[in-house]
Amino acid sequence: MSDPSGGAGSGAGIEAEGEREPEPIAVYRRIRALFGSPTHPSRDARRRARAAEDESTVPYGRGRDPRGLEQVLDALTDAMGWDSPLAKAELLASWPDLIGADVAAHAQPIGIEEGRLTVRCDSTAWAQQLRVMKATVLTRIAERHPAAGIDEVRFLGPDAPSWKRGPRAIPGRGPRDTYG
Repeated sequence: MSDPSGGAGSGAGIEAEGEREPEPIAVYRRIRALFGSPTHPSRDARRRARAAEDESTVPYGRGRDPRGLEQVLDALTDAMGWDSPLAKAELLASWPDLIGADVAAHAQPIGIEEGRLTVRCDSTAWAQQLRVMKATVLTRIAERHPAAGIDEVRFLGPDAPSWKRGPRAIPGRGPRDTYG
């Protein structure tokens, strides 16, 4: 068999004792190393390999059965990382079912921040009663809405009027000055 480079040695792009391989053969070997090497498949070759592995393109193959809207939306929320915000919104929407309609009439959730659910109560008596029931409320939330990530519940009483804001507010101690 004759050497394609015309020399005595047949190295892969290596000079042999002062002899160089012809330019066309060197170019061919460089191109083959870049595009034809099995260790460096081209983008198109990788795409074809993925398509061969993926059976979903085969008619009547696995994974080709129609899926329900619920399954598709669940997969979408998992892929996009929306589980926690949706669980928090569901918790706020199902608050009356969670603690009961009677209690929910006097205590409304106002927000969730950093794992803390804040609940505004109609009176300080309702707030204190719910503080006593805090462990029960947290347990129910953890059972029904674990993805919400609620670690703490804060019960607030009604808003007291603020003497610090308004069109006629002045700096200082406020109305305490005038009470005796």
